[in-house]
Amino acid sequence: MDRATAGEPIDARDPLGLAGDAPLLAAYLAALDRRAAGEHAFCTPGHKGSTALTGAVVAGDVGVYGGLDTIKTAHAPVAQAERCAARLFGADLCRFSVGGSTHCNQALALSLGAPGDQVVVSRTLHRSVLLGLVLAGLEPVWVTPEVDRATGLSAGYAPERVAATLAEHRGAIAVFLSDPSYVGTYSDIRAHADVAHEAGVPLVVDAAWAAHFGFHPALPDHALSLGADALVTSVHKTLPAYNQAAILLVRSQRIAVARLAPAFEATHTTSPSGAIMASIDASRALLEHHGEPLIGRMLTAVADARRRLARIDGLRVLDGPGVDPAKLTVALAGTGAHGVQVESDLIAAGLPVEMADRDTIVAVVTVADDAPSLRRLTDALADSIERRRGAPRTLAPTAAWIVEPTAVVAPREAFFGRAETVAIADAVGRVSAELIAPYPPGVPVLAPGELVTERALGALLAARDDGVRIAYARSPRLETIDVLARAGC
Repeated sequence: MDRATAGEPIDARDPLGLAGDAPLLAAYLAALDRRAAGEHAFCTPGHKGSTALTGAVVAGDVGVYGGLDTIKTAHAPVAQAERCAARLFGADLCRFSVGGSTHCNQALALSLGAPGDQVVVSRTLHRSVLLGLVLAGLEPVWVTPEVDRATGLSAGYAPERVAATLAEHRGAIAVFLSDPSYVGTYSDIRAHADVAHEAGVPLVVDAAWAAHFGFHPALPDHALSLGADALVTSVHKTLPAYNQAAILLVRSQRIAVARLAPAFEATHTTSPSGAIMASIDASRALLEHHGEPLIGRMLTAVADARRRLARIDGLRVLDGPGVDPAKLTVALAGTGAHGVQVESDLIAAGLPVEMADRDTIVAVVTVADDAPSLRRLTDALADSIERRRGAPRTLAPTAAWIVEPTAVVAPREAFFGRAETVAIADAVGRVSAELIAPYPPGVPVLAPGELVTERALGALLAARDDGVRIAYARSPRLETIDVLARAGC
């Protein structure tokens, strides 16, 4: 990894020399060189490579078309980079997305079946999966996760529960599993693939948080190598890519590639960012050539951080079998400290984290972290917990993991249905027209077409009162809610 020690010249724009095996990265660097040499393109983007008007915010922005490739593109650099990624993951097809896992999930939903078809879906899905079902007209059959009694967090999905659901819904056309979870727990994907294939349907895995899986012996294998038919992952979440960078990987035995291609294009932009696309290619090359030592360094640092945090009285550190060894998730109930207040302390210390609610804090660790950065985080976390310590609390599971949804009408029908706004006190027993989720993690507690129950509403209100952001609702403070209008109204 150390090119300087080897006596090789170092380009600060590509310190590890990845461009030699990353065609999009090479094209991106060449575009920057042409711009520096005086090229002035009469095509988009409108800033023309100049920072004179809007400043540094557009520095380094290059389009794919007219930048990494010609406007009359043959998609050669993009296709070549996607083939490299497909080869690395053992896929028949790979597509790069600048729309995140959101876009990839929705493209898959559009390619799986026809309006009215049922899909078995894990309830800890990202909202993008649910909205993909709305776009495609697919109807979800929900499967809820196991919940860890010690922490109140999602503990993955039991293959037996998915098998039972498929047996009850023999017309279902696919299984859509979000795994690993937001907090880092993961399921037995090989067993899930066997269950799905025994029922004659594909297994699609939204592994947005697992771009690093499969590239170190201490990590789980990635979903495709375990038998899944499609894998979605966010390159920007656990690898060093631009925000919005994601890949979709498919094996074609059970998923029609001819159907997927137009679905992907229909939901993608026709003006993708060359910088984002090149960062996907660079991250793939990094993973392929330097992944194991970089991930090993990360895992050693996380293990040390977990040991130090485990010494804090009352603090539970999510660890052990079925937990991503790169994820740092802690449960605070035993300390009496309030997670949102601890989060405020961490932000003030220059150490914002991925998620905080009353009882949980999630810190995302990547190959860009090292032992000093993790020591800084754990020291600040320990100091904050001691300052905020109180009487131990009864564990309150996060709202997203505990609600058993009751579907009344299909999500698409509810999404386009006639709605009315009612006071929150009058909402129980009505059918939600909204998608409402605590954010993070963005997992729906109520989805369009579901019955508003006392438990769902109580979980949302408790999260709101504990300082958690309630996302996507028309009324962010949950003073009102949109429900389907009653017949004859």
